[in-house]
Amino acid sequence: MESYCNRRAYETRYSDFDFKDELSLSALLSLVQESAAASADELGFGYRALKALSCGFIVVSTYCKFRRPIRLGERLTVETWPLPPRHVIFERDSRVLNAEGEELAAVAARWCLVDLNTFSLLTPERLGEAHAKCPYRAQKTVEVPSWKIPKAEGEAKIVRKVRVSDCDHYLHANNAKYADFFLDCFSMEFLSERRVEAFQINYVKQAKEGCELEIVRADGENESLCEARSGGETVAQFRIWFKDERHA
Repeated sequence: MESYCNRRAYETRYSDFDFKDELSLSALLSLVQESAAASADELGFGYRALKALSCGFIVVSTYCKFRRPIRLGERLTVETWPLPPRHVIFERDSRVLNAEGEELAAVAARWCLVDLNTFSLLTPERLGEAHAKCPYRAQKTVEVPSWKIPKAEGEAKIVRKVRVSDCDHYLHANNAKYADFFLDCFSMEFLSERRVEAFQINYVKQAKEGCELEIVRADGENESLCEARSGGETVAQFRIWFKDERHA
C-alpha cells in the first residue's frame, strides 16, 4: 500500500513575495498551514470535526529548511503527512515542490491537541476512530537540529501590539504572523545581503488581541535569535540561519 500523502497545488499571489521577489516566510507558513488543514479534513480530524468535540490543534514549533529561495512566478505544490504521535505531541512533515517536482523547502512541525474550554493537552485517543484508522507515516522530510531555541539576550528592536487582523479562530495571533513580527527586527539592507537557509519558531504562550510584544534580537555568526516577550514572559522564540552573500 502506498504511504499516505496529501498533495495539493497552490496559486501564489504577488503579495506572497517579499522585496527580493522571494516567497515570504509568513506566506510559506500559511501554505503549510493550509496543506495541514486539508490533510486533517481528509483524515477525519479537521477543524470543524474537532470543534464539535470542543478540541482543536495548535502548532507549538515549526522548523523549515530551504533548498533554495522560492521565486516569484513559481508554481508550488505542498505534500504533507502526519507522523505517529507521541503522547501529547503530534508531528507533521511537509515538502514544498515546484512544477518540475524539485524540492524547494522541507518543513517539520509539532502540534498539540487541546481542549478548547481549558486549553489542557489531550492525547491521540481523543480523536477516536480517526486516530485508530489514521495512516500515519514515519518518513521525515528534514532533521531538526534541536527543538529547543536558546534564549535571546539582546536589545529590544521593536514593540508590536497584537491587532485583530493578526488573530485567527482561536482568538490568538496566528502562527504565520510571527514570521513577520520577527523579520521586522531586521533592516531591508541586512536581509538583502543574506539568504535565509533555515528558520525555526517556537510558540510558548498565546498572544491575544491587545497583547504588547517586546521583541529582542541577538546576532551570532550566520544566525540570529529573536524572542517575543510580554510582561517579562516569553511568548515566542525565533531562530534564523543565513548565508552571507556579501562575499559570495
